[in-house]
Amino acid sequence: MAGAGNDFVVVEAPIKVDPKKLTIKVCDRTNGIGADGLLILDKSKRADYQMRIINADGSEAEMCGNGARCMAVYIARHKSPKKKIFSLETLAGIILAQANGETALVRLSDPTDYKPDIPVNVNGRTIHVHYIDTGVPHAIIYVDHLKDINVQTIGPQIRHHKQFHPRGTNVDFVEQIDHHLVGVRTYERGVENETKACGTGAVASALISYRKGNPAITTKDKAQMNVKTKSGEILRVTFDLKHGKITNVWLKGSAQFIAQGKYFL
Repeated sequence: MAGAGNDFVVVEAPIKVDPKKLTIKVCDRTNGIGADGLLILDKSKRADYQMRIINADGSEAEMCGNGARCMAVYIARHKSPKKKIFSLETLAGIILAQANGETALVRLSDPTDYKPDIPVNVNGRTIHVHYIDTGVPHAIIYVDHLKDINVQTIGPQIRHHKQFHPRGTNVDFVEQIDHHLVGVRTYERGVENETKACGTGAVASALISYRKGNPAITTKDKAQMNVKTKSGEILRVTFDLKHGKITNVWLKGSAQFIAQGKYFL
């Protein structure tokens, strides 16, 4: 499946082999199926379903916005959920999801640990980044001429920077296109590469860009920011502001079926 160009192999539990070793093999784009990660659908005691997210390098992610949309569409097609909006247990907490065809809407956990304007030294140059955790950590860097940024060079240096130890961070390069739209390119932790889209990165970029562009607004329902991904798809992020606190964050975008079949381990 693919969500805005971010691609995943979706399987159901139980898996009779080590899921992390399996993921490394499956996600190999030459000798495997090829994907940014593996999504595992399982039963949950706390929610309607459980979703595990294993990155291409075998590390397990707390949350993945594009992956959650793919899982929502998968569940809607294959599991006939009794509820229009159903819950998914993730390592980042319980999220909500609904799907209509190959479009999905997911409510992420409320963001935490917002730190604006952190000076980070990279190759003797100070870069100012904004940090926020939208289920997984993200460092936001505002740039001009987004298409010309060397994501492959700068991304890993910030992703592994001592400022963000021990977890590391995803790195989002953001260009303000207009008041309601930003362009984003993301270097993803766990994939260790630039991806065509990153759902939690889109959310992180949208939230910080809205706060940056509307500093006087501290309370608002259904605030919105659109995010143009590297794949060209525009994701929609809506949220509420309650006395400066961000809550009720929803991410809307595509989640497409690409293929189904057997993988020979």
